[in-house]
Amino acid sequence: MLKIAVCVADTPWVTPKLIPQKFKLVYRSPVTGLDNRWDLWVDQGNIAVISIRGTTPNPESWLENFYAAMVPATGSMKLTNDYQFEYKLSENPRSAVHIGWLMATGFIAKGVLAKIDSCYRNGYRDVIITGHSQGGGISYLMTAYLLYLQKTGTLPADIRFKTYCSAAPKPGNLYFAYDYETITSGGWAFNVVNSADWVPETPLSIQTIIDFNTVNPFVNAKKTIKKQNFPTRLVMNYAFRRLDRPTKRAVKNYRKYLGLTAGKFVNKSLPEYQAPAYLYENNYVRTGTTIVLYADEEYYKNYPNDPEKIFRHHMAGPYLYLIRFLRE
Repeated sequence: MLKIAVCVADTPWVTPKLIPQKFKLVYRSPVTGLDNRWDLWVDQGNIAVISIRGTTPNPESWLENFYAAMVPATGSMKLTNDYQFEYKLSENPRSAVHIGWLMATGFIAKGVLAKIDSCYRNGYRDVIITGHSQGGGISYLMTAYLLYLQKTGTLPADIRFKTYCSAAPKPGNLYFAYDYETITSGGWAFNVVNSADWVPETPLSIQTIIDFNTVNPFVNAKKTIKKQNFPTRLVMNYAFRRLDRPTKRAVKNYRKYLGLTAGKFVNKSLPEYQAPAYLYENNYVRTGTTIVLYADEEYYKNYPNDPEKIFRHHMAGPYLYLIRFLRE
């Protein structure tokens, strides 16, 4: 799957060694959205692979990553004047996801569904969804989208979806993670991560009191503080405000700059696009079953840290090196 992801990236260093031997490329989608594209690969049996491209050098592609406000995981968004993307990615009404990668999911969804239908009519029953980096972030959301279409009967029940993300960032909040991990439980979705890679640590996360489950000790904190005697109450109120307000202020700023401001730049490229309402939330978490490729001392001899090469540990080379080492 990683070799397939390398091929979809169109990098200049794709060599014969990195071309998958068990699969062949049968379709490449047109570029859409903010420089999004995907490939369809098939093997000689009954496996089809949806491979979603990651970030490209195009500034629009980077804008998609920084367009990182959270929106509900169920809803709709207007992508073009004749396309309203309706989506459901979770049963939990508190689930929230990354707006940029959700938008990308919407732009490629029509084509993906058409090819899945074609593959199904040709006897394919196993579909793998894969992507590296940004492609992995989108793969999370595409997986949830397809599985919920299957739950409603829109897709045949006998299709088996399996997901391999690699170097994927965090796609949504804790409630999305809970739901995603439930619907993909039993070994049907993985994220493979190089422990030296910083990309899976993004986007930045901010947890506030309102991000906790409904029943928690913080929801009644002010009432508890009021019951204390005057000096204690004064000190505790001061401390509570000092801890609570900065996180709320940070979430508000993230919503402003990574949602409202970034959205204006998105509209310059996609003038017909209309975003759903952004949430006052930024609690991104690591999602799904994670396979850690641990960067040890031997790894750093081959790939030493270099402040001038911020993507050194993120590229396919280090990942392939660690996978081979893991197999041995």
